[in-house]
Amino acid sequence: MKIRNASWVILVAGLFIGCASDQQAKLETKAKISKAEAEKIALAQAPNGTIKEGELEKEKGRLIWSFDIATPGTKDITEVAVDALNGQVLGVAKETAKEEEKEKQAEAK
Repeated sequence: MKIRNASWVILVAGLFIGCASDQQAKLETKAKISKAEAEKIALAQAPNGTIKEGELEKEKGRLIWSFDIATPGTKDITEVAVDALNGQVLGVAKETAKEEEKEKQAEAK
């Protein structure tokens, strides 16, 4: 019985991941700025930083590349939003490790 339940969990998780990647691929066809170009733009906002995570998403009706950038010497994350149509920096925000964790927990719900 436990194996059957585990199989269902794996199947559902696989379907969810597949749908999410399909949605990501559809968004990428609409972006005029590639992920690599957007990464360069974002990294200019956080010198010496390293991209920890990046995704293409629709936010407030805009298609944006959103990056979480770690900077040496701090546990804070710099979040940079880049317009996926024209490369304009739409926002730069610093988040503490505690704020970042709270955001991840909210997204998981």
